[in-house]
Amino acid sequence: MSSSLNILYIGNNQPIVDLFMNSEYFNVTVKGNPLSAIYWLTDNQFKIFDLDKDTRFDIKYEERQSIDAIICEYLLPGINAFSFFRRLKLNKLYQKTPFIVISSFKDYSAKKNAYTLGVDDFYHRGIQTGNIYSRILLLKKFKSEFENKTIVVDPNVGFNAYTTPLLKRTFDILMAGTALLILSPLMILTMVAIGLESRGKVYYFSKRVGANYKIFDFYKFRSMYPDADKRLKEVEHLNQYISETVEAECSECAKLPEGQYCSPLVYYDGEQVCERIANKHRSTRKAFIKIKDDPRITKVGKVIRMSSIDELPQLINVLKGDMSIVGNRPLPLNEAEALTKKKWSRRFRAAAGLTGLWQVEKRGRSGPMSEEERFALDNYYAENNSFWGDIVIIFRTFGAVFQKENM
Repeated sequence: MSSSLNILYIGNNQPIVDLFMNSEYFNVTVKGNPLSAIYWLTDNQFKIFDLDKDTRFDIKYEERQSIDAIICEYLLPGINAFSFFRRLKLNKLYQKTPFIVISSFKDYSAKKNAYTLGVDDFYHRGIQTGNIYSRILLLKKFKSEFENKTIVVDPNVGFNAYTTPLLKRTFDILMAGTALLILSPLMILTMVAIGLESRGKVYYFSKRVGANYKIFDFYKFRSMYPDADKRLKEVEHLNQYISETVEAECSECAKLPEGQYCSPLVYYDGEQVCERIANKHRSTRKAFIKIKDDPRITKVGKVIRMSSIDELPQLINVLKGDMSIVGNRPLPLNEAEALTKKKWSRRFRAAAGLTGLWQVEKRGRSGPMSEEERFALDNYYAENNSFWGDIVIIFRTFGAVFQKENM
C-alpha cells in the first residue's frame, strides 16, 4: 500500500481513537482538546489572548508540525470543532492541511454548518479508515494546487479579452437612445400597470455576468410577485433544464462486499454517498433555470414577458456599456459559476446582448431547446459574430418577438 499519513487526532472517544491508532494507514498524534492541539501545532508559541496592537487581529504564528491532516471530534471539552477550525482560519494556520470533523451521532445541522464554514469533510456514521485515507489524499492534492496568486496572462497563449468594436458600440448608443425616446410612453404605462396589480417596486435588477465575466446590475421591469426569489425552491421541479436522473444507488459499489465502496464516501445534498455518484450529480447539474408556466409571474408580467416589454429597461444597460443590442444573454451569478467546462465558457468572449442567436432560433421552432443547444449557439455567436450578422439577428427578432413564447 501507499505510505502512511501523519495525522493529528483531537478528541477522547476511545473506540474511534483506537480505530485510527490501529490502522496501517496512519501515524497518529492524539490531543484531548483543541487548546492542547493548537499549542502542539505551534510548538507552544500560541498565546490565545495576544493581540497585535496595530491591527487588533490575533498575531499570526508559524506552523511547527508536519502533518497530512487534522481529524477533530465535533463535541469537545471547552470549544467544539468548529470554534477550533475558526481559530485556525483566523490565524491562517494549516490552511492547506485537510480538516475533517467526526461526530459519534447523526447531526445534519452540524454537518451543514461544517460545510458553510469551509470544513473539508464531516463524518457522522460508518467511519472507515480506508475511505478517510483516500479522502485525505484527494484533499491534499487539491489544496496543494490552490494558491492565491495574481493571474498573469501570457501574451503567447492567444487569449484576448473581448472589446466591443467601434462600429458596434456606435450603433448600440444610437439604437438604445432612440428606442428609449420613442418607447418612453409605453414604459410609463407599463410601470403604472405593474404598480396597480401588485405592490412593490416596478423595476427589478440583479447581478449578471457578461463579456469577460464582468459583473453588472441588470435592469428589467418586474414581472413576478415581490416574493418570487423566496419561492424558487417551491417551483424548482418545474425547471425545463432539470438534470437527467442519476442512479439512486451506485452500481459499482453494489458489486463490492458490504461496507466497501468504489470510491471515498462524501456528502452530497445531505446524504453520504460514494464520490463516483456525487461527481455524476455534479456533472449532470444544469446551469440554466427556465420554468414553464411559472406560477410566480403576475398577469401583467405574462403580457410584458410574451412581448419582451420587460426587457426594455436593459436599453439603459446598453447605454452604460454593460451590454449590446445583440450578444449572448448575460447570466445570473450562480448560472455563470456553473459553467466550469472550458468548451461552454467560450460564450463569455462576446458581448452580452438584449437579443441574440439562441433567442431567435428558439422562437422560430416549436419544440423546447436543450441546454446543450443553447450553449452551442452561444459559442457559435462568440466565434462568428459580425456587425452585419447582428443586423440580421435584429430583423429576425422583430419578426419573432410577438410569438406566444414565454421567454
